[in-house]
Amino acid sequence: MFHDVASLPNLYSAWREFRRGKTKKVDVQAFELALETNLFAIHTTLISGTYTPQPYQGFFVKDPKLRHIHKACVQDRVVHQALFRALYPVVDRTFSSSVYSARKNFGTHKGVKKLYQALGKETKNWKKKVWVLKIDIRKFFDSIDHTVLKKKLSTYIFDIDIQKVLVSIIDSFHKTEGKGLPLGSVTSQLFANIYLNDFDWFVKTELSIKHYFRYCDDMVVVLKQKIDSVQLLQKIEIYLKEQLFLHLHPYKIHLRKIRQGIDFLGYVILPHTVVLRISTKKRIYTKLQRKKSPNKISTHILRSLLMQKNES
Repeated sequence: MFHDVASLPNLYSAWREFRRGKTKKVDVQAFELALETNLFAIHTTLISGTYTPQPYQGFFVKDPKLRHIHKACVQDRVVHQALFRALYPVVDRTFSSSVYSARKNFGTHKGVKKLYQALGKETKNWKKKVWVLKIDIRKFFDSIDHTVLKKKLSTYIFDIDIQKVLVSIIDSFHKTEGKGLPLGSVTSQLFANIYLNDFDWFVKTELSIKHYFRYCDDMVVVLKQKIDSVQLLQKIEIYLKEQLFLHLHPYKIHLRKIRQGIDFLGYVILPHTVVLRISTKKRIYTKLQRKKSPNKISTHILRSLLMQKNES
């Protein structure tokens, strides 16, 4: 498997996937000027076992809240993409269908659609009362424990050479000693799903939760009784704390009726309709105003607007 990852065809395919939408970036252009040399250099360091990730470049983005993003150099991001291409098919088949982040043919729109359908079904076409528990993990990426993550990865990946590369990537970044993954990295997204995979199945099987939805660290559970939320929260908190060294965000635990609106992934679900969250709508209008031509409107914005229209 390691030779599949380090092969020149895989590295070239990883490069093509990585460069999509980044061709105007100076560092990407510089890498492409000596593409053959750079890909051979990556191949050589991987095969020889001398690959070492370079330091990350930190910067802040606001979309909508301020986030501290850490960007790897182009060489490392090509390696990340090459690993993702090889590892994703292996680990994705073990994930629950309730997980919608960083997965092909899933994503935010499908997550919202499935939650809307589940609520319609459980309420008997919006006639019965149900409760929706929405929870969030506090500083999720910053709190991922390296030791726990490495142990979980070893249950999926048995190739020693790949394990060494994965460990070097994990160890190349930390927020506090032995904890944290960089936001914005394709490997971090995959690692996050692996880290929470056992938890997802714990909620689905051991807690017998039929309608559970997770996108990254945002989770939603559909409950028939309000009182069920107390015990459920206790069991979830204990598992996260003892098994994963994570904690729920105390100010992001919400229990709501459907008529109050269920806020999930940029949309608000109400009986018989789904509407854009006001803050999401404002961001879309702001982006539209910045566009010089209607032809340059991003597909993401168009899909968001069309989804709102269709659900209404």
